[in-house]
Amino acid sequence: MAPPEDGADEVDLRHHGDAEVGGGLADFAVNVRTGMPPAWLADRLRASVADLAGYPDPRPARRAVARRHARAAEEVLLTAGAAEAFVLLARVLTPRKAVVVHPQFTEPEAALRSAGHAVERVVLTKDFTLDPAAVPDDADLVVVGNPTNPTSVLHPAAAITALARPGRTVVVDEAFMDCVPGEPETLATRLPAGIVVIRSLTKTWGLAGLRAGYLLADPYLVSRLADAQPLWAVSTPALVAIEACCEPAAIAEAAAWAADLAAERDRLAGELTARGLYVVPEARASFLCLRVPDALGIRALLRQRGYAVRRGDTFPGLGTDWLRIAVRDRPSNDALLEVLGELGI
Repeated sequence: MAPPEDGADEVDLRHHGDAEVGGGLADFAVNVRTGMPPAWLADRLRASVADLAGYPDPRPARRAVARRHARAAEEVLLTAGAAEAFVLLARVLTPRKAVVVHPQFTEPEAALRSAGHAVERVVLTKDFTLDPAAVPDDADLVVVGNPTNPTSVLHPAAAITALARPGRTVVVDEAFMDCVPGEPETLATRLPAGIVVIRSLTKTWGLAGLRAGYLLADPYLVSRLADAQPLWAVSTPALVAIEACCEPAAIAEAAAWAADLAAERDRLAGELTARGLYVVPEARASFLCLRVPDALGIRALLRQRGYAVRRGDTFPGLGTDWLRIAVRDRPSNDALLEVLGELGI
């Protein structure tokens, strides 16, 4: 692993996959599941419009999340997507040394910087696996993704919990954990002391425009974050979605999708590897991270052919020879492979 950086912000932390799409391009840049939300969820969202005259009541959704993860309701904070959770943490916590483990989703670092905090980086190498010893002992706030965006690496729960210690808060971004069949490495149901888990409904259920997520932490921290949160921050339709997606039938549906995703992701990774590309091994999320010579040039050529992929150089720890590709259905993936073949890849 590389040593922590001095926090110099040399990349665009606010660049995200949605900036890559549009204009009729086939979307392999955004990690939101296509064809969502399902009809049963869309029906419930439409029905929720009848209740918009009243103020949102978060209690049923909060209880549903608590049941979903075998937690107390006091350990749950509902948020307008995972992004709001990162902002709330940045505003409420006062770390002496904040460390973000990269490459990962850049919004946590951006939120910390916007709140006036200095940020140090631990940049993973060697297939982007986590060594807890690489995190400075005096860090009192550590942020890590699991599975990590953009590398798709799933860290063992034991490696994450090894980061915990008295006086330190460990924030784990589990936005893509429901891509992993059975979620064996989740900390949501364990919630060790000092660990905060952030989850999102955006990816699996196609709700990026709705902003629906939640945070799990000890009741004292949840209370502090709630005090910093605007009143009625989560809309009635988002609360309906959170409650619905925590029901047993929805959890079973997501688990079946995760199993299908795993098979197609592994197939796509094998096809790309057979072409001589380096694909970060053991991918477990809904995307692949790969090293391609002149990746920015390839990205531009793909755009000319009608395909959007995510550039990698805006992730600290990656560079101009990296791309992230979302895993779609087999026909879509094969169409992308055909175009790559036409480009000599």
